Amino acid sequence: MESRATIENQIINTALCSIGMSGVVFHAPFIITHPYFKLYAIWERENNITIEKYPGTIQYRSLDEMLADDNIDLVIVNTPNVTHFEFAKKALEARKHVVIEKPFTPTVEQCEILIALAQEKNKILTVYHNRRFDSDFLAIKKLLDQKLIGEIREAEFHYDRFDENLSYKLHKEINHKGTGCLYDLGSHLIDQALVLFGWPEYVFADIFNMRPVSKVDDYFEVLLYYENFRVRLKASYQVREAIPAFVLHGCKGSFVKHRSDVQERHLLSGRMPDEKDWGKELAETAGILNTELNGTVIREKVISPQGDYMRYYDSLYKSICFNDPLPVSAEEGMNVIKIIEAAFKSSEEKRVIKLT
Repeated sequence: MESRATIENQIINTALCSIGMSGVVFHAPFIITHPYFKLYAIWERENNITIEKYPGTIQYRSLDEMLADDNIDLVIVNTPNVTHFEFAKKALEARKHVVIEKPFTPTVEQCEILIALAQEKNKILTVYHNRRFDSDFLAIKKLLDQKLIGEIREAEFHYDRFDENLSYKLHKEINHKGTGCLYDLGSHLIDQALVLFGWPEYVFADIFNMRPVSKVDDYFEVLLYYENFRVRLKASYQVREAIPAFVLHGCKGSFVKHRSDVQERHLLSGRMPDEKDWGKELAETAGILNTELNGTVIREKVISPQGDYMRYYDSLYKSICFNDPLPVSAEEGMNVIKIIEAAFKSSEEKRVIKLT
């Protein structure tokens, strides 16, 4: 990939396409505290939050004006899902490296166009699947790598919420391709499943609008078929008493854990990722491992590794500067959309879909 930064410690001038929750919570804190990224510019259409909250950061009123700035190396497309394709395409055509918030784009066809354009322009294109760096996900990955429950037989991942009302983010409640629970929360679960288990053979799904007020799907159940095991992914906005978010059963034992990564909660409260004990779960949220090792049955609590979304930016810096592997490749982001498209087809036709 073409890189402006060719020596160690080069600063990457970074621009955000939005100053909403995604920008303030999930990106700006890491860009600001990372030694080799600079929050250089923000596209803010009407208000002046940029000037008030990030002194020294340039505020642009239009995307075209921002993309014309030759000092910008990296553009983060953290706008509504339905705009991802258009804005990322403009950024790549302006010869910027691009990070797209999950989900990549609403369609596989759009993903393919952007991947080809990034290759043509010799620029980095990556998707922000930050949940790969959640503490609970890292605990599961470590457990599977160490084969502590033997060969996997069944896994069930949940991302449940309770909310009777529509989101205050109105763009999420309009029935367009790219909106709804499967694109929103499902992107996280699908990406995690693909990282852990690889590409499935078949998909079966049930997707619908559970709440009378909802115009987009707020419930889904996606079943991924692998040769010797099954993975179930599920989310609902009508779960007041959440059950464990991660349940894994293997030929030797089981692992059960509630969702307990603290990073989003800390970011929403204003904490910064360079603070002491960042990303460390509380001891009482440990998972339960029940398994057999060397003939001895063991049932014990498992403390999760430290969660750290900064690892995404560390990896991205090395990708831009030294052509190291991306934290999430565009192809991996596209694979999530392939599963989503197959899931909708399965739900609409009420049948199992074979994946190619």
